Amino acid sequence: MALKAEPTAVVGWGSLNPLGADANSTWDAVIAGRSGIQTLQTPWTEDLPVRLAGCVPTGALNSLPPLLRRRSDRCAQLALVAAREAWTMASSITTGLDPSRIAVVIGTGIGGLATMHEQHTQLSTGGPSRVNPLTVPMLIPDAAAGQVAIELGLLGGAHTPVSACASGAEALMLGQMLLNDDRADLVLAGGSEAPVNRLGLVGFAAMRALSSRNDAPDQASRPYGLGRDGFVLSEGAGVLALMRQQDTPPGADLGWLLASGSSSDAHHIVAPEPQGLQASRAIDEALRRAKVNPSDLCGVQAHATGTSLGDLAEARALRRSLGSAADHLPVYAPKGQLGHLLGGAGAVETILALQALRHGVLPGSLNADPLDPEVELAVTKQGPVQLSSDQGQRLLLKNAFGFGGHNISLVLAGNTPAQHG
Repeated sequence: MALKAEPTAVVGWGSLNPLGADANSTWDAVIAGRSGIQTLQTPWTEDLPVRLAGCVPTGALNSLPPLLRRRSDRCAQLALVAAREAWTMASSITTGLDPSRIAVVIGTGIGGLATMHEQHTQLSTGGPSRVNPLTVPMLIPDAAAGQVAIELGLLGGAHTPVSACASGAEALMLGQMLLNDDRADLVLAGGSEAPVNRLGLVGFAAMRALSSRNDAPDQASRPYGLGRDGFVLSEGAGVLALMRQQDTPPGADLGWLLASGSSSDAHHIVAPEPQGLQASRAIDEALRRAKVNPSDLCGVQAHATGTSLGDLAEARALRRSLGSAADHLPVYAPKGQLGHLLGGAGAVETILALQALRHGVLPGSLNADPLDPEVELAVTKQGPVQLSSDQGQRLLLKNAFGFGGHNISLVLAGNTPAQHG
């Protein structure tokens, strides 16, 4: 059967995260090598073993009306701000489009965790009468997608993939599928997460999944690096405006999603399949659908959480799928600077990958030096590297994986797609 994998143009993007309150300031911080991780100076962390995280800049949500902030979880608020930026950037294209042909796909790993924690505390200390009547619509995972559709008046469907830390990337895959299936003419797709609260930190710390370098936050997130002791919890959101190639006005594209691949480990509720067998299948599928060979790529943006199990499984998957190309392809691990945005990670990081393609520079991977000798990849541990354009087109592989064995891989292009294969 012939594959239906039409390239998808990115015509707008928006992001807020620990490194910046918008997409451009985030890129500037990434290239400057800054860290977005900080030690939390709040009383509720005093008895916790982990007291560091990545938080969006103070005031980043001030553009939202006070009533909206009281009636929505922080996860939805982050998505709204990112969606507004993407929508504004794409305004010259969206003007005149039928709202019933514009869809929203916002993934999240957990959703309204802060609301769940706050309202349970209210119930425990004040009784049932103290619980907010909007508790349920605030905490459900689809609240962010619904809020974005309400805010912008979009009627083409609001969808919410929930696939742990792969959710943001899966949203992009589903957005492309909606376009290719002619169910929408434009899709706002991305991911959002707001897990930095007492329940979030305690829950992940109890799993021993988090770094506890409380006194050295800028060194805590160490993807592929020796001495890593877990990932760093962060908050943030990313949203991309997607459009079919034939509908995209000349010069309006910021980058391209060529194709995606997905698989499931069917292995363990938390641990990845250690040899990366199924993660490799997702990579292979993405390359096959994009009609791209490993030698056509100019780089890789890894999922790389900074846990030994995850990093090594992904490194083995990349070696298996890329073959000899893995000897020299530069690999960038963004979580050394951003921390782990869970359901927001795939979308925020994809925007960074597309910016890397536009600028021709793959950022350095903070804290990856010295490199774990078991990671047989050309990680950008010494700083940014120039991306090759020998093929006339820059192509990047981007991975996003999640608890439960969710594997998503994307093939991205920096300019108008060429024919491969």
